[in-house]
Amino acid sequence: QVQLVESGGGLVQPGGSLRLSCAASGSIFSIYVMGWYRQVPGKPRELVASITNSGSTNYADSAKGRLTISRDNAKNTTSLQMDSLKPEDTAVYYCHASARISIHSGYREFWGQGTLVTVSS
Repeated sequence: QVQLVESGGGLVQPGGSLRLSCAASGSIFSIYVMGWYRQVPGKPRELVASITNSGSTNYADSAKGRLTISRDNAKNTTSLQMDSLKPEDTAVYYCHASARISIHSGYREFWGQGTLVTVSS
């Protein structure tokens, strides 16, 4: 199995910055995609940003220009640099990975426990 652990959430003022980190561990053969999703009560979980093992990125329109995703393939980690934060960014942020535990298995979806980001004055 694969475990994902997020860190870096907290309270920040509008216009401020935070950096979220996620570390994957366990029986990992390979990770194709790592990404960040966020969710607020009563609404579906939505993609914020994702990155493949080759470095291709995908961002939500609201994240472009402010949030930057990166990953370290050797360390099985991903980070989300969050700049110019807005109150609308307030949510629980979840780390996600599409990974396989062996060459004989297909890719499966794994999720972290979530970390709360609150943007408020």
